[in-house]
Amino acid sequence: MILVVALIMLVMAWLFNLGILVYACYALTAIFFVSHLFASGWISALEASRKIKDTVAEEGEVIPVAIKVKNTGRLPIAWVLVEDMLSKSERAKPGPRIEVTGRHMEVKDFRPGGQLQMMYQVKCLRRGYYQIGPLVAETGDLFGLNRRYRVLQNPAYLLVKPKVIPLEGYEVSSRRPIGEIVITHRLFEDPTRIAGVRRYQNGDSLSRIHWRASARTGQLHSKVYEASSVAGSTLLLDFHKDSFDNKDEPVRSELGVTCAASIANAIHLMGQQVGLVSNARDAADRIREEGWRGDRRTRDEAQDSATMANENTRLRPVIVPTRRGDDQAQNIFQTLARLEKTDGLSFFEMVSEAQQRLPKDASIIAILSKVDLEYGVALGELRRQGYAVAAVINCYDIGRFSQLSAALLAEGIETRHLRDEDSIRTICEKQVLFAR
Repeated sequence: MILVVALIMLVMAWLFNLGILVYACYALTAIFFVSHLFASGWISALEASRKIKDTVAEEGEVIPVAIKVKNTGRLPIAWVLVEDMLSKSERAKPGPRIEVTGRHMEVKDFRPGGQLQMMYQVKCLRRGYYQIGPLVAETGDLFGLNRRYRVLQNPAYLLVKPKVIPLEGYEVSSRRPIGEIVITHRLFEDPTRIAGVRRYQNGDSLSRIHWRASARTGQLHSKVYEASSVAGSTLLLDFHKDSFDNKDEPVRSELGVTCAASIANAIHLMGQQVGLVSNARDAADRIREEGWRGDRRTRDEAQDSATMANENTRLRPVIVPTRRGDDQAQNIFQTLARLEKTDGLSFFEMVSEAQQRLPKDASIIAILSKVDLEYGVALGELRRQGYAVAAVINCYDIGRFSQLSAALLAEGIETRHLRDEDSIRTICEKQVLFAR
């Protein structure tokens, strides 16, 4: 634009023989090109690094972030604005998810070889998957004719795991699965529960022999163990945005995640299989799908890229397969940490999509904030197909809990009341699943 104006002025000066105006045009053009060269050289001479103490944290933990910027060129730099972009929505009140203290933005001049060091802390107030950065630099000439922007460091990602509350009412050392039920067909035999004795059969191990009965009858007899119940659970977490009342958010959605993490942790400690299915959006999937483009022409564009998209129509459920394993609980915690409410699959659609991957030797525990006829049909159909099903209803008012339970009780599904964080401790204190 400046060059166009200078050319117009130069033509006018030549036509009207205005020598001083010609001189001014030459000077303006020279200043523009010199400023352009300086600004381009300054921005390209910058190098930066970012160090984060840890990329996986717990709720309430404070994570320090250190940034170092250096001028590697031979010329001094008049000014540079350096900012490590952080999402404004995550820090907005009320209900901020992270809290930032310290300097994540600085304006500084650099001598040749000069350095800038910044340090700030991110306090993790709630579980989530947070983008730290990009680290963006802005500089320009002293006349304001040229501005240059550059991404010095691509974003890093901080995962904050959900809170886990120990459950009361279970003896972990007994290694019995949560939601134990008596079933008509034997999936497992529990060696701690003897149902009776029978005559010895070829292939019975010595550990099964009932020595007292054998001595009393003079013939070998073997122990008959009581059939164990379903081993472990698959958690179904409804995270569709229409299932939550805005006036209760983010309390209810976060409470549901905490409940799921706590139950999964208890089952894992018992050595049982556990899995997770949700219709939520996975923040890691969103980042992979949307990608990260490092060429940002302005700081506003870089700031927009650091902000999560508000809408999503996810057409497949988030699934952590039901199984045992030393790392299974951590896999579920990390998945729960990344969950975001979605506009995609309804609960009924989620169950339909995931049903082929739900093992029948694991009970189903649904964590719901909304219940209507569709929910009752979805869970009732699972029960009729042989699954052991229970539901945890996430609401505060006892009257609303009774109202929401009606559709599930009509399908023979027992319900539990998730009223607040304290109720998580006793949510599975007694038997919650029964064979019909």
